[in-house]
Parts: sequence; structure tokens; C-alpha cells
Amino acid sequence: MPQPSVSYKINSNVASLKPSVTLAMNQQCQRMADNGEQVFRLGFGQSPFPVPALLVQSLREYAAEKSYLPVLGLPALRESICGYIVRTEGLHYSAEHVLVGPGTKELMFLLQSVIEAELLLPSPSWVSYAPQAHVLGRDVVWLQGNLADNLDGIPAAIENHCRNNPNKNRLLILNYPINPTGAAFSESQLQSIAAVARKYKILILSDEIYSGLHFSGEHISIARFYSEGVIISNGLSKWCGAGGWRLGAFVFPVELEPLVKAMSVLATETYSAVASPIQYAAVTAFNQSEEIIIYLADARKILKALMNYAYLRFIQAGMRVCPPQGGFYLFPILESDVVRLVVDDSVALCEKILAETGVAVLPGVAFGRPKEEFSMRVACVDFDGGRALAAVQGVDEVNEDFLRIYCDRTLLGIDCLCEWYEALC
Repeated sequence: MPQPSVSYKINSNVASLKPSVTLAMNQQCQRMADNGEQVFRLGFGQSPFPVPALLVQSLREYAAEKSYLPVLGLPALRESICGYIVRTEGLHYSAEHVLVGPGTKELMFLLQSVIEAELLLPSPSWVSYAPQAHVLGRDVVWLQGNLADNLDGIPAAIENHCRNNPNKNRLLILNYPINPTGAAFSESQLQSIAAVARKYKILILSDEIYSGLHFSGEHISIARFYSEGVIISNGLSKWCGAGGWRLGAFVFPVELEPLVKAMSVLATETYSAVASPIQYAAVTAFNQSEEIIIYLADARKILKALMNYAYLRFIQAGMRVCPPQGGFYLFPILESDVVRLVVDDSVALCEKILAETGVAVLPGVAFGRPKEEFSMRVACVDFDGGRALAAVQGVDEVNEDFLRIYCDRTLLGIDCLCEWYEALC
């Protein structure tokens, strides 16, 4: 390796990080596909559905917009986001307390940058929360539990952790429907979490990026029960199929106004503002429209049937898995005594599955599970969402025949994974 011509030292917290396991898997799948190998892409969690045509047309109309917008975001967009929260949650916020950013991921990093707080994460949780905290030198506490009862166990886990040091600043991140399990909190579960959070004055970031993909269409924000302590996070990447548009937003209660100001100041020194055409087009997404309502209803109909098929197939194969309630993820756990005969941990397990079946999945350890637990995240997204949406119009209930035609690659990947495990057993 050539010697550097300048002197520098990489931050040790950054140097110790590994690339995002999600993005790394996606790149590996692309290399295999380029080599002509068959790959079932059940690792990278990108929405299979196209951006709604209404939004695409809106982006065309505003493509010439080139001026820098306010750091908080386009006023009309912030108003439309507040209207969305009123319609979906019955909660009222000021547009002055909405911060628009280049994806919620960036906003999450800004939030952890401006506060000094211990990070509390239910296990399993999305792959990037903990690494962001690590970069900033924050402590991370995993709230462990058996997956079958982990949702009910979260309030007790918080209580057990906080009681010995009740005055410490803490940030709890909740994400639901959950990436990676597909489970969702009930109203009573959210009330219990809110009660213990209020008791210890815990700040909650409620990551609701999959809210529009709750299968019943009845997502409930924890902000209904702890409005003064909850930041709502949402964006276009999952329920609107626009991950590459990179637009997310945080919605704050008036009690957290100092956080809005601190984050917006930091935003002026980092990304300045989200691309103007994207912001103008996003107003259409958050406003009420018949096209978006139909789009979401059809997407949920397809995903519910597909996820239930995968769930039952995993159960039939002898895996442990939570029943899905939204999104497009499942988190099966394989019986340890059988798998330990061939691999030592979840990373080696996923590498072996990819090599022997062409099925790409992500190891449970990346989501905060013990390395020796043979768990994995399966993203049921390897199908042509546009084709499926066109076909589902007028269909009352999606059956397996529909899935075999329009979601065939995902079903084949699920079947290959289950057959591999059944042969191992």
C-alpha cells in the first residue's frame, strides 16, 4: 500500500465500524448476479413497489425548482406532514416543529449528535441505530427478551435497567411494524411503554417508516400516549416506495422545541436542505388523495398474503418466527442443535445459505441478537411490485395462485430456504 502524502488519523470509532450489513449483502448479490449465478434477493429491504404515478408526475412538474429551501423544509411540505399526522393519528403539531431531512437515517444521526443520552434498543432492532451511537461514543443497551414475548417484555426491561440510575438521560428508539420481525405493538403495549418512559423521563424516537404498510391499516403511534416525550419519524422510502428519493421528516411536540432548534442548526452545517424538486413532489405524498389510498390498500393486500405464506412455510419447516403484522420482513430462528453441526454463528449460517441455495438473507447478530443464535432477517421483496399492483386491482383476496404468478421469485427463495433447512434436519 502506498504511503500517504499527508498526515491524518481516522476516528477510532469510525475505523472500528464495518460496512452496513444490508448494503454489503446487496453488493454481494449484485456481484453474483453479474457472474450469472442465481440469486434470490431476500436480504436488502427495499420496497418492491414503484413510486406512485401521482408522485412521479409531481416530480416532473417541479423538476426545474432549484432554489435552496428553508433548513426546516418547504413550508407547504411541513404543513402536509402535519395534516398526515392529524388524519392518521388524530394528533396536532405545528409546522414549525417539523424538520425535513435527506432520509430519516440522517436525521437519526443528527438527533444522537445533539443530545447526550444512553441509547436503549429492543432486541432485535434495525441495523443502523447502534452503529450511529457507536460513532458518537454513546452507550448502547440492548433490551433482550425471547422473541415470542419480547413486545410484552419491553416495559419490564426498561424498568429493570433504569431503576438503579433513574436520572440518566436516555433515548429509546422504537420501530414498528418492526424491522426485522414484522411484528407491531398493540395499543395496550404502547401504553405500558409510554408509562415507564414517562416515569423515567425517557426521550422516545418513534420510527414509523413502515406505518403505511401495517396490514390492517391501523398503525398506532406511541405519541398518542406520551406526546410530550415522543418524536415521530417517517418518510417516503417504505410505504411510498421512494427509498432513493431520500426524504424523511421528524415531527416534534412543542415541549421538545429546543431539539428542533439544535438539530436545524446542525443541519445548516451538514446537508443544508433536501433537494427542492423532491420536497415539492413529496407534498403530494402526504396530502390526502384517492390514488395514494388505493396504492396503499393494494400494497398491503399483496404483502399480507405474501408474508403469511412465508410465515406458515417457516413454521411448517420447523423454524420459530413471529407472526407478521406489517411491512415485508420476517425473522426466523433455526433450531440450534441441528444447525450447530454445520456452522458456529448466524453470520456463517447466512453465508452458507447463500452459497448453497442462492438465497440472500441477513444474520440476526446484525440486529442485536446473540451471535450464537441462528436467526436471520428475511425480506420478502424479490418480485415486480408494479406488475403485482396492476394485477391485484379488483382482486378481493390474494391467494397462493396469485403469489406464484406475481411474487414467484420470493416464493421460490422461501421454498429453497425451507427445503435446505428441512434436509438439514
